[in-house]
Amino acid sequence: MASQQLNQTQGLRQKLTPQQVQFVRLLEMNGPEIEEEVRRAVEDMPALEASDPAEHPAPPLTEDGSTFSETPEQMSRADFASDDDIPDNYIPRGAFSARRDFSLPEPSATPDSYGESLFEALSRQLGQQMELTDEERLAAKHIIGNLDDNGYITRDLRSIADDILMAEGVDIPADTVKRVWQMVRSLDPAGVGAADLRDCLLLQLDRMPRSTAQLTAREALRDYFDLFSKRHFDKIASSLGITREALDEALSLVARLNPKPGAAFASSGLEDRSRHITPDFLVEPDPDGNLTLTLLNRIPELSVAATFAEDTPLPPASRRETAAARLFIKSRRDDAQGFIRLISMRQEALYRVMAAIMSVQREFFLTEDPSTLRPMVLRDIAAMTGYDLSVISRATQGKYVATPRGLYPLKMLFNERSKENDDATTSPRISAFLTELIQSEDKSRPLSDEQLTTLLRERGLDIARRTVAKYRERLGFPVARLRKQA
Repeated sequence: MASQQLNQTQGLRQKLTPQQVQFVRLLEMNGPEIEEEVRRAVEDMPALEASDPAEHPAPPLTEDGSTFSETPEQMSRADFASDDDIPDNYIPRGAFSARRDFSLPEPSATPDSYGESLFEALSRQLGQQMELTDEERLAAKHIIGNLDDNGYITRDLRSIADDILMAEGVDIPADTVKRVWQMVRSLDPAGVGAADLRDCLLLQLDRMPRSTAQLTAREALRDYFDLFSKRHFDKIASSLGITREALDEALSLVARLNPKPGAAFASSGLEDRSRHITPDFLVEPDPDGNLTLTLLNRIPELSVAATFAEDTPLPPASRRETAAARLFIKSRRDDAQGFIRLISMRQEALYRVMAAIMSVQREFFLTEDPSTLRPMVLRDIAAMTGYDLSVISRATQGKYVATPRGLYPLKMLFNERSKENDDATTSPRISAFLTELIQSEDKSRPLSDEQLTTLLRERGLDIARRTVAKYRERLGFPVARLRKQA
């Protein structure tokens, strides 16, 4: 007779509240997205009111050289005796800017002239060819949204599943995300959704008619891709046990493949559209060496409508109707106050994160010379602001800062230390010097990694040869043997 047992196991599981999920979603939005979100909230929430930002101008906040005299939290609460005196419908004036005298050149082309983007093309194919559940459709949107300009997936599937949970509040199983990823990889252009170059080429080979050359090319790429990338074709032929002529026939198929399938969509229109990027921050230096930081989104001042105040008079009615009316008013008021609070938290978080970044990278914002960028990672900003790493990551994701000379993604400002306790040896500095050395070398006698290491050390960058090789590969420069020209 089968027996029944009761087993108890202990485990940890993180559960986010709806407010936390909404805050994370708001934090990830850029300027135009948050403006649209606020506009939509004002339309959908009867208790929420907005005034024109121009009616409540907020002056830019300045930096005195290295530190800030007041934090956004202190500046927003200066007019109140204590935290208890701060009303729920108050947004800190220093947490947003109504600045209207900053603009970027508009693109000459209209959006329609860009043609269909990669995201639109893949979404259209999914809708036409496959019947998706709501979960699969949500996973597809995030997977396609994480493809780069070349069509490669930029995040692992587990991270994408976590993103969906954080942004949408939907916990999609890992096998569902993987299944949808395979669906995306079956779409056109062939090779889209690949994890790397080898994967991209193999996906395209799999769609070719089966032949000896196709099978040989697939085996060469699958098992000997390192030799292939180094052009050691004789070694590949020997390892496969075939003649060099047979391998050359297979390689001719590989030469017809497209290593950047997404590029056919004109970088999804991004190369031209990049000029239409709306920056989230503006950093301006003055002649005295001080920096001014401004948040550039046009968020209006939000408040709870007077008709939804706690002491709102109600027309004569029965006790039950009066109670129901009070409950309705309170519910709508709570919704509005909660949204106002989240917007305030978002603005303050963005300001504090950018202020900390500006403090660390002060020299860069004064000179805009990439070689002056100091080592800085997410953990450094988290320690300065007191926020969790996930908050810093989402506050900087997809955000841009404008300066008098250019427009920079925030991710460009983050650099790991190349050598412990060596603030001068940063990734941009190494990359800049290495690029200069390789571009100016004698093409008939290109510099080896060992020679590049020696020259970098002469410039004060004491790094190992293997580190030089890593940066050279990251910059897209092949080894000296492949750079040689007659």
